[in-house]
Amino acid sequence: MSRIGRAPIAIPAGVEIKVEDNNVVTVKGPKGTLTQQFNPNMAIAIEENVLHVTRPNDAKENRALHGLTRTLIHNMVVGVTEGYKKELDVNGVGYRVAKEGNKLVMNLGFSHQVIMEEIDGITIEVPGPNKIIINGCDKQKVGQFAAEVREKRPPEPYKGKGIKYTDEVIRRKAGKTGAKK
Repeated sequence: MSRIGRAPIAIPAGVEIKVEDNNVVTVKGPKGTLTQQFNPNMAIAIEENVLHVTRPNDAKENRALHGLTRTLIHNMVVGVTEGYKKELDVNGVGYRVAKEGNKLVMNLGFSHQVIMEEIDGITIEVPGPNKIIINGCDKQKVGQFAAEVREKRPPEPYKGKGIKYTDEVIRRKAGKTGAKK
């Protein structure tokens, strides 16, 4: 059995989970509502304040989907209670970010400003000129939006200039050395 798949999901107070036909799961909580459809082979059952995911047999596809389904539902529960957050740092001389309305305006060494608009379910905070914080209840959306922001100027290995995740470590390279005598 999948160790992850058979672990029960505790449903915290203030969170409402509905399992409809075709395995459409709706999770409603203080931070928002998330809905996702799962494979019909997986059996999703709610008993008291605990949710269980079971599989019909040990076929390879069902084994693969078992842990995945449980993890995705758990991520939805965590998202509507605590939410998800990604922090990015902007390094480089003259590189800075600002928030204007619901737009993220970035000066990244190009001849033009790079502007990204908030998408629904995502909020952007800019506590300083070199820091971006992306919040939301959907883990996939938060991670994808953070990756798209980072993609505008990924960190380079020589000076480390660019946009990087706060916990990311950039492998540095030695530059050219002077002419040998």
